[in-house]
Amino acid sequence: MKAHKMLVDCLKWRVQNDIDDILAKPIVPTDLYHAIRDSQLIGLSGYSKEGLPVFAVGVGRSTSDKASVHYYVQSYIQINEYRDRVILPAATKKYGKHISKCIKILDMTGLKLSALSQIKLLTIMSSIDDLNYPEKTVTYYIVNAPYIFSACWKVVKPLLQERTKRKINVLSGCGQDDLLKIMDYSSLPHFCRKRSSGSSEHSDIYVENYYSLDHPFHLQLYNYIKQQSLIHEPVKPIKQGSVHVTLPEDAVEGAEIAKTLESELEKFRDLDGCPESLEDLKIDDGKS
Repeated sequence: MKAHKMLVDCLKWRVQNDIDDILAKPIVPTDLYHAIRDSQLIGLSGYSKEGLPVFAVGVGRSTSDKASVHYYVQSYIQINEYRDRVILPAATKKYGKHISKCIKILDMTGLKLSALSQIKLLTIMSSIDDLNYPEKTVTYYIVNAPYIFSACWKVVKPLLQERTKRKINVLSGCGQDDLLKIMDYSSLPHFCRKRSSGSSEHSDIYVENYYSLDHPFHLQLYNYIKQQSLIHEPVKPIKQGSVHVTLPEDAVEGAEIAKTLESELEKFRDLDGCPESLEDLKIDDGKS
């Protein structure tokens, strides 16, 4: 009964928000799309040994402050839909077997106390994934976790649903040794690669650019959306404005996590050497 309800709710969500046509609704102007790509760091770094797409997410350095929440949600859903309609079918054809899931590697490099105020957007996106794209991600690998993350993770983990906890794997350091068991070095995100003392910071410049609109993945995605928009509405000009997607109501888990994080952060207020002031820091539970 739960599975049936989840399926029906998902289908209603898709119909009500016209998700089937969201890849025909580009974010314009181009400068705005560039700004979103520069502040919402997501990219395709390669494929695992089993053929699963590997998505890199720069959580710690994503600011998500260049546009409204609706633009970021629209962009995130478009990446999900492009993954399901284009990337996964292409991987199935390339590897000669059905591939319907992906791997996500979350980089916590640069995570600061102020970044945790973006919990509202993270909660919305995780809820969308959980309710409308279930079982599409095999594992979420978390790497380069600073102390602030480790401290908060201890209190957040017990609040997560069991199926979510099973998918999250916090790796030591950059995670290179563990990740090389499931993917080749060429598919390893740059932030997961150990650097020798004599290596240049720019030696992997091409790989490091996969967050950018100039990377092949984002170029192909952008051109695909532009092409679909012309097919659907070849005469009408493209309107500026975000797609307002109905956000999940089942965000109780996210609200509880936000409240717990806010409480946990209070413990850092009086620590010596605290990197940022906690004054006026308020974790948004997504209700405002």
